[in-house]
Amino acid sequence: MAQHSSLLGRLGFVKTPGAPAPHRKHTSKCETETMPVPKTVTIVMSQHIGAPCTPCVKAKDQVYVGTLIGSSDAFMSAQIHSSVSGTVSKIDTVLMPNGSTAQAVIINTDGEQTLDPSIKAPVINSREDFIEAVKNSGLVGLGGAGFPAHIKLNPKPEVLAKVDTLCINGAECEPYITADEREFMENYENVIYGVNKVLEVLGIKQAIIGIEDNKPEAIALMQEKTKEYGNISVKALPARYPQGAEKVLIETCTGRQVPPGALPADVGVIVMNVASVGFLGGYLKNGIPLTTKRLTVDGSAITTPKNVRVCIGTPIKDIIEFCGGYKGTPRKLISGGPMMGTALMTDEFPVLKQNNAFIALDETEAKSLEPTACIRCGRCVNACPMNLMPTKLEDGVNAKNVDVLKQYNIMTCMECGCCAFVCPANRKLVQAMRIGKTLVRNAGK
Repeated sequence: MAQHSSLLGRLGFVKTPGAPAPHRKHTSKCETETMPVPKTVTIVMSQHIGAPCTPCVKAKDQVYVGTLIGSSDAFMSAQIHSSVSGTVSKIDTVLMPNGSTAQAVIINTDGEQTLDPSIKAPVINSREDFIEAVKNSGLVGLGGAGFPAHIKLNPKPEVLAKVDTLCINGAECEPYITADEREFMENYENVIYGVNKVLEVLGIKQAIIGIEDNKPEAIALMQEKTKEYGNISVKALPARYPQGAEKVLIETCTGRQVPPGALPADVGVIVMNVASVGFLGGYLKNGIPLTTKRLTVDGSAITTPKNVRVCIGTPIKDIIEFCGGYKGTPRKLISGGPMMGTALMTDEFPVLKQNNAFIALDETEAKSLEPTACIRCGRCVNACPMNLMPTKLEDGVNAKNVDVLKQYNIMTCMECGCCAFVCPANRKLVQAMRIGKTLVRNAGK
C-alpha cells in the first residue's frame, strides 16, 4: 500500500505551512452518469473489515441483481450480493490492491439487470429488525473504511445509552473527490430518510450533517430540506484536510474529543458517511442490497473526468474507458484520494464496495520525490492533527523500538499524510507509521 502525499507538491499543492492548497474539485457540478453493465464482473469476497465471505454460489448458477453470493458466520463480516444478472462463470482467487489474495465470484452478465425475485422492502418493527435489515443489505462504511454497518449501528445497550448524536460525514476533504457532494445533490431524500430512521430506531436525540464549506450548494440544499426537522442540523465545516477524519469531524461538529483507544460511541457519537446513510434510506424503501457505487474518476491522465455509477465488480479499466480513456500514459493510478489513497499496479482490479474514486496522474504530476535527511524543522509536528511527533516515531521505527513507539502513541496515527505533505525533506513518514504500527501489533517481532 503506497502513500502519495509527497506527490502533491508535483500537483501544484503549495507546501508552505498555512498556505491554501487547491481542492481540485473539477467534477463537483458533474451529474452522475450511469455506466452500461460490463460483460463480466469480478465480485471479491473480501470487501469489508473483518472475515472474508465464502461463496454460496457455484459455476453455471443463474444469479440476479441482489442475489446473495457470499456470506460468513463470523461476527465481523458483511454479506455480498450480485450486482448483475447473468451466469456464474467460475469461483477464482484474485489479487487485491493491497497485495493479498481473496476468493471472487466471476459472473458473465446478460445485460438484463433482472432483480432477484426475493427482493422486497424490509419490515421494521423493532431495533432487532432494523439491525437484521442492515446486515442483509450488505452495507459497509462507504467513505472508504469498509466497516460493517450492522455492527456500528448495534453497540452494546450500555454504550448506546450514552449516544445522543449522529454525525453524518459529508466533509469529503480529499482533493479531486466529489462523489459525496453528488450524493447530497442527487439523493438528498434518501439521505434525510436514512438519518431519520437511524435516529428513530436507535433513540438518538440529534443528527449533525457536516459538509465542508467548499460545497456551498450542498450546504444550502441540505439546510433547506432539513429545516422542518428540529433534530437535524447542517454544519458548514472549514475546508481543511483532514476534516473528514472521524475524530476530527466529531470535534468540529460537537466539540468532543475521542481519547486514544476510545471509540466515537464512548463520547456519545455515531458517525456515518453520507453515501452510507443515503444507501440505507433507499434500501429501507426498496430492499435492493448494495450492488452499485458512485465514483469520481479524475486526474491529469483522464480524458473526461466524471462522476459515474457502476456495478460493483466492474473492472477499473472499463470505467476509465467510459470516461474517454487515458489522454496520456498514466504514471500513477490511485484508488481513493491523493493523500490517503492506495497506488494500484494495474487497472484490471474490480470495483469494491468501499471505493469512492480513481485518480490517474500523468508523468508531470506524479514524479516521485527522493527523500533527503530530516532537517528537524518541526513542520510535521505542527501539521499532525493528532498532535503526534512523526520525527520521534520515525526514529523509533528505524530502531525497531516498540517502547518508543508506544510512548509517542503511534497507534493514534490516522495515516492522513499531513506530515509527509509538509516535509521539505520528502521523508516517507506515512510508510514509517504503518511499519511502526505493525511492529507494535507484533510486539516487535
